[in-house]
Amino acid sequence: MKAILSMKVQGWVKVLPFCLFTLLPLSAQRQWTLRECCDYAVNHNISVKQRENLLRQRELQLETSRASRLPDLSASAGQNFSFGRGLTAQNTYENTNTSSTSFSLGTSVPLFTGFQIPNQVKLNQLNLEAATADLEKAKNDIRTQVAQAYVQILYNMEIADVARRQISIDSMQVTRLQALVDNGKASGAQLSQQQATLAQSHLTATQADNNLQLAILNLTQLLEMPSPEGFTVARPSIQSDTAAANSTLNTLHSTLPSPDAIFAEALTVKPEIQSAQLAVTASERSIDIAKAGYYPTLSLSGGLGSNYYTTSHFHSDGFGKQLKNNFSQYIGLNLSVPIFNRFQTRNSVRSAKIDRENQVLQLDNTKKTLYKEIQQVYYNAVAADAKYESSSAAAQSSHDAFTLMQAKYENGKANITEFNESKNNYLRAESDLVQARYEQLYQRALIEFYRGRDISF
Repeated sequence: MKAILSMKVQGWVKVLPFCLFTLLPLSAQRQWTLRECCDYAVNHNISVKQRENLLRQRELQLETSRASRLPDLSASAGQNFSFGRGLTAQNTYENTNTSSTSFSLGTSVPLFTGFQIPNQVKLNQLNLEAATADLEKAKNDIRTQVAQAYVQILYNMEIADVARRQISIDSMQVTRLQALVDNGKASGAQLSQQQATLAQSHLTATQADNNLQLAILNLTQLLEMPSPEGFTVARPSIQSDTAAANSTLNTLHSTLPSPDAIFAEALTVKPEIQSAQLAVTASERSIDIAKAGYYPTLSLSGGLGSNYYTTSHFHSDGFGKQLKNNFSQYIGLNLSVPIFNRFQTRNSVRSAKIDRENQVLQLDNTKKTLYKEIQQVYYNAVAADAKYESSSAAAQSSHDAFTLMQAKYENGKANITEFNESKNNYLRAESDLVQARYEQLYQRALIEFYRGRDISF
């Protein structure tokens, strides 16, 4: 019987590592992929919505600046009453009451504004493009946060599986020892020790499940979901064969682009770089707008008007007749030449030039920050590759050692302390391998993300 139990346990241990990566929940709950989580977060995140509103404001500003080229049109009407002594048509003064009604319709169109209008249009166009880039940057930020939280859930799911495997191993040992105790071939003390170990394994599994629930809560909060209840993620397909995984690892390591190569690609696609470059160009337009104060301005105006008068004690023509007789039109050109405005234009130009210098510095700082981030991600990816390789070897060695120790323990050649120590080392190595696997997965995804690809795995 002992031999049969030993064979069953060894077979279980060999099969479990493969089951760990292939078994999926059989429930009918929806399993969210990383792309679905990212899309949902982008559509519901408050910061992203604020950026979208800012983009709409920039669109309105551009529309307003373009419309400033158009002529305006205004109409007015006035009614006046005058009482007391006044000069009459006979050049005498009398106590009279006078009323007048006037109507006018006028328009004006700017002909030349020192190039202010076209430069303002170009500035608002640049601001709109910068707002678009800032919106994409906000979306990318939430995508990276979601990806990190998603990987944490995957890691905690695997750790929970490892904890349940530990329960399975300890439960089988309790069952084996119980049979031996019943046959008088083992002591009750040995059974009690194994039962205590099983209880500790249940506690570890409970803690792993709690960590998993907290990780799910963190992701659902990023997604702006009201509750984490019923939420679960889809596990990516990860190769579990160690030899094949190491072969793939070596291929990836040999093709990993350098930080400079990644940076060169990032400069052409990252929205924060585009936004900073647009800010520099926009600051140059602001200088041109400020210089418009040195130029004269010319505008064309025209209008129509008429009025109606009545004076007490005097005969007045009818309302319609007066409006017809008093109808007038006008057209004119207005030229304004700046001579001295208390250095306002000069100081505005100087201020705009200082702002341009600041925007150039900001662009340089953004590039340096991006390069530092890429360096960090690159060396994290290299370290993750090395960690995964060493963790794979350690996990295999720990598995082999545990298999031998299990056989010795079941044949009475090792005590329970040695067995538990070997088992804990094996499960710890499995946990380290899981962590290394997902760390490598995440860092590889970040490398591709900085190269302009979607963050996915």
